[in-house]
Amino acid sequence: MICFEMRLNGFPSKVFSCPSVRKIFANVRPLTEFDSNAIGEHDLQQAEKNILLRRRENNIPNIRNILKRLKLNKTSSVDIDELKNELLKLPNDTHPRLWTYENRPKETLLCDPSKIDTNYVEFSQVCKFNNMLRMNQLGNYTGQKSYYLFGKLAELEQALIRYALSVLKQKQFRLLAVPDILPKHIIEGCGMATDGDRNQVYKLDSGDCLSGTSEMSLAGYFSNKLLEENNLPIKVAAVSRCYRAETSGLQEEKGIYRVHQFTKVEMFSICSELESHEMLQHFKDIEIEIFKSLNLHLRLLDMPPTELGASAYEKYDLEAWMPGRQMWGEISSCSNCTDYQAKRLNIQYITNEGQNKWVNTINGTATAIPRLLIALLESNQKGKNLLVPNVLKDYLHTSILTKEKSIPEVKLVKQIKSKE
Repeated sequence: MICFEMRLNGFPSKVFSCPSVRKIFANVRPLTEFDSNAIGEHDLQQAEKNILLRRRENNIPNIRNILKRLKLNKTSSVDIDELKNELLKLPNDTHPRLWTYENRPKETLLCDPSKIDTNYVEFSQVCKFNNMLRMNQLGNYTGQKSYYLFGKLAELEQALIRYALSVLKQKQFRLLAVPDILPKHIIEGCGMATDGDRNQVYKLDSGDCLSGTSEMSLAGYFSNKLLEENNLPIKVAAVSRCYRAETSGLQEEKGIYRVHQFTKVEMFSICSELESHEMLQHFKDIEIEIFKSLNLHLRLLDMPPTELGASAYEKYDLEAWMPGRQMWGEISSCSNCTDYQAKRLNIQYITNEGQNKWVNTINGTATAIPRLLIALLESNQKGKNLLVPNVLKDYLHTSILTKEKSIPEVKLVKQIKSKE
């Protein structure tokens, strides 16, 4: 076993022993004495097998080399800190049912798109005709991959948010308003890297970061907390802007399909280890319920190990058929992170018998606006009319989306001559 001294709220607690190399804290402080036999070869082999299964960067050779150096110099604080950093890079375990998936998800078709007429207009063309969206000629003042929603399309965004929240309220979720600026240790504790050439995190001069999803703020809210078993599970939701530094130039991801910032309604749960798999199914069922009510054709993907983020033990993606593009597009996902985030953010619960245990965390997307708008406008066409799904009519006070005339259409002018 590898031993660390833990500090909770600034006060040292008992020495904690971690029997598995993948389960390590982000806020631990190494002891001055280190047992060179702390991490067994069997643990390393299991961790390496999991890394290769997920096709992630294999840092187990680095860990082995550090352990060799520590056998020669057991008090090397530099090597101990380096070992801790390498251990923190290890991903979560992988659910056994996924071991045979290789790099292909298991698909469940919820609605058959082969029965859908192919005579649908693509989202950007619909928006151009109805003067609802602008993305072009924005580089001078907002940068690329920015957008403006006009009129009924902007109202539709708000209607989707309000509808999703109404569903979650019925499911006993509690709504939180959360910050979008977070310290990097919260984001890293959730399993997302903030350093390196390729990461999706915007970093501020202060050292803080813009949140990529409100999951991070929700998880951070519970950091360093000891909850009671009788209060579990906890289900919370938040509406926030999400910031992603990396976009795509792929033709199939054009327009607002992948952008630098967007609005999302996020679900998050704190539960016990015995409840986490069932809670994941609960989140998945809520997502299916919301999107089916919007007249979308769906498929559910049980994602393979190669598509799991560092924190995910198991993950489902929901894709909608976008008939204007003739493609499936991901509109939602949900993940079971088991105790991966809890151990990095120090979130525990005390059982009815008085034992301290790590909570499990679950996250899921109730609505991610841009892609949902694409799927909605492409799937709810009748001739030249854009039909409003029944569940949104009370929010929009209309059954048809009409052309926006109050906002001037933008036209490129090469030169404007002033009057003399």
